[in-house]
Amino acid sequence: MTLHPNPLFSIQDLTLHFPLTRGLADLVLRQPAREVRALNGINLEISQGETLGIVGESGCGKSTLARCLVRLLDPTSGTIRFQDQNIANFKGTERQTYNRQVQMIFQDPYSSLNPRMTVGQILDEALRVHEMRPETERPARIAELLDLVRLPRNAAEKLPHEFSGGQRQRIGIARALAVEPICLVADELVSALDVSVQAQVVNLLLELQEELGLTVLFVAHDLRLVRHVSHQVAVIYLGSIVEIGPSETLFRAPTHPYSQALLSAAPSLNPEERHDKPAISGELPSPLNVPAGCPFHVRCPLATARCTSEKPLLKPLPGGGQAACHHAETSVGERKQ
Repeated sequence: MTLHPNPLFSIQDLTLHFPLTRGLADLVLRQPAREVRALNGINLEISQGETLGIVGESGCGKSTLARCLVRLLDPTSGTIRFQDQNIANFKGTERQTYNRQVQMIFQDPYSSLNPRMTVGQILDEALRVHEMRPETERPARIAELLDLVRLPRNAAEKLPHEFSGGQRQRIGIARALAVEPICLVADELVSALDVSVQAQVVNLLLELQEELGLTVLFVAHDLRLVRHVSHQVAVIYLGSIVEIGPSETLFRAPTHPYSQALLSAAPSLNPEERHDKPAISGELPSPLNVPAGCPFHVRCPLATARCTSEKPLLKPLPGGGQAACHHAETSVGERKQ
């Protein structure tokens, strides 16, 4: 697939902090207000027609970023530009158009579908609310959507509980496609499904992307799936991107120590492939208390005094991509040994 040079999304210095409610004890003891620092200066571009994989440990900010893109959450600061327009300025018709063009597919296909509506009614509602087709043309469009996601046409007459988890996820994809989006935000799309079904749904997504020219943001914790579907991969740690680059380059030769540890801890499909590096040491710090400097320094084997006080910025790498590490050259050298 040929990727377009102009970014569909351009994200600059995106920050999202959630203030915590102060309890009576906090007020009596005059404790300062605290906040969850979910996103801490995300800079990112997503090209039209590409799949960007977002990876990182649980609680690192992957889903928060996804929800900001579909405007389920409003950032504390920073901008998200879509087709060179600031989405925070979208009102009325502009916002409705944006909501139609950027669709989210949720992790749990059952809870996101109305259990009292048939599949046909669910798809008809999406077509009607967004005025995608005249009433007389909607039944034919519903049949087309079911064909797209490889479901039989009689599925339109059934309720969501009559389907398996994989089939319900296909229904969720069909509902998203009903409004003819140009971007799908897939948040842990298959994590609730059996492994045997995951590949079928992911392969369907790849086929649909090729057929419809979709841009996809693929949020997942399964690194093997991310490698399979993504053109670019961004590694997030405590609300900051620590490395981003072409999928094959990043998976073959990760530069940031966190990326290396994350990939080393992932199981391989190749039984002959062994990992000599240990899994990530220590626990993920709380987003209530993000370490100063490089947020990974408390777990990093290469950390120095500079890492504890100065936050590294994303810098270009010789083989393509970018990494936020003061010791990227040292990291690359150790990896090659």
